[in-house]
Amino acid sequence: MKRFWLVLLSLGLILAFSASAFAVDVKVSGSYYAAGMYQNKTTFIKNGFYVSGYDENGAPILTPSEGGPSTAFFYQRLRVQTDFIVSPSLKLITRFDAMERIWGGVRNTELEPPIAAPDSAGSRSENENIAFDWAYVEYVSPIGMFDVGYMDDGGWGTIFGDSSVPRGVVSWAAQQGPWTAFLQILKIGDNSSSAVRSSSVTDNDTDKYQCGFMYDWKGGQAGLLGIYYREASGRPAISPGPPYTPIPAGTDIGVLGNVYVLQPFVIANIGPVKLQAELDYAFGNIKMDNPLLSGNDMRVDNLAAWIDATVTLKQFYFGGSFAYVAGNDWSKSDVIKGGFLTGGMDWNPTLLLFNNERQRWAGSIIGNNVTSTSMNYISQQFNLNDTGMYNAWFLQGRAGIRPTDKLDIMASISYAWADSKTLPGGLADAVSATYGTEIDLIGNYKITNNLTYMLGAAYLFTGDYFKGSSTFVDYVGNAEVSDNYMFINKLTLSF
Repeated sequence: MKRFWLVLLSLGLILAFSASAFAVDVKVSGSYYAAGMYQNKTTFIKNGFYVSGYDENGAPILTPSEGGPSTAFFYQRLRVQTDFIVSPSLKLITRFDAMERIWGGVRNTELEPPIAAPDSAGSRSENENIAFDWAYVEYVSPIGMFDVGYMDDGGWGTIFGDSSVPRGVVSWAAQQGPWTAFLQILKIGDNSSSAVRSSSVTDNDTDKYQCGFMYDWKGGQAGLLGIYYREASGRPAISPGPPYTPIPAGTDIGVLGNVYVLQPFVIANIGPVKLQAELDYAFGNIKMDNPLLSGNDMRVDNLAAWIDATVTLKQFYFGGSFAYVAGNDWSKSDVIKGGFLTGGMDWNPTLLLFNNERQRWAGSIIGNNVTSTSMNYISQQFNLNDTGMYNAWFLQGRAGIRPTDKLDIMASISYAWADSKTLPGGLADAVSATYGTEIDLIGNYKITNNLTYMLGAAYLFTGDYFKGSSTFVDYVGNAEVSDNYMFINKLTLSF
């Protein structure tokens, strides 16, 4: 009997130690960066004023200011992607970000809204510890590839206009020769009644549907993406207290948004020249169930565009960019001309003025009674918490040299001005449209194949747009702005 149990135990141990033979293959990849940033000023104000409150008559209380202090800190992020490969045609893909925080800095303690951080499926507090962004199944079938779960959405065509954000997605894609086509259903916001949220209404979610195709050829790629957004989070309206019943017909102030977006792009390599272009156009409407209570319906008519060219001649290269993102005309209440589309959080053409990473860690730079250039109010109504470039015309010239395979040095000069000088809240127009001129110098050195060090410096000749509204400037009589500059160094490990 003992021999029987001994043999049985031995077989069990053999099975236990050979369990990996029955397990899936696991592939781990990712990146880690540690960076240090110095920003000379946290505001554009110089010998000016800011609104610290309002008196009993509603007039602004102006407090003198000599500009915000400088700021300097280190920050980091660990990103790990793990692929569980069940078979060559079936895998589970996950990704998480961890320890995304300032070294020794105060942890985020603000009461966060019940939405994710701009570029994550988790909140900022969760990312300071650990937040999973991806978890989806990828299945390659005879009729195409299916992806189901949380994965990145918002990356399409060129880098312009891209804001990679994890969302719940059901996706199908198929490839035939040089052609690729896909269909996707996405959930941006769900307001259904559930175990963690009670609701007496239904079908007031924010949904996204998109389809597109791409064509590849030797040296280039082109494609077209079509998107439909349905935003019904404000419809129907419900009473302010128990039993939270829908407001009777005739008094309902619900809002329903239907917005469509077309995004054609082309990338072409012609000899030493690389050309990239993308056009983004949003149109549709936001309808009010009761215009007498909530105002008139609004028409969406929003345009953004980007053209970029780079010429490479051995170790030298030079090029330029033109970008346009429409700004809203706040003097017109029946049309949304800007604010739905942005330049995207993935596109960072400068280090200081239009850079999502700088804004994430150092915050928006404030002028006299004027917020920064990321005033994307309208998209937030659709739960698109995008901080990309908005309301701007942008021109850039750049040149660089790669003296060795490991070293890349690039200098650029950029000039930007506002598309619309009108300001929200009934304020008078901004005194100027000029954002300013920025000079950037960036060096990248590849220490090893997996380890890179970046050093960058930026100087902004601040434009008068940040002086504020013309009424404000006339009122205070001394609204000045100051130039700003910053330094950044960053160590990045990829594995």
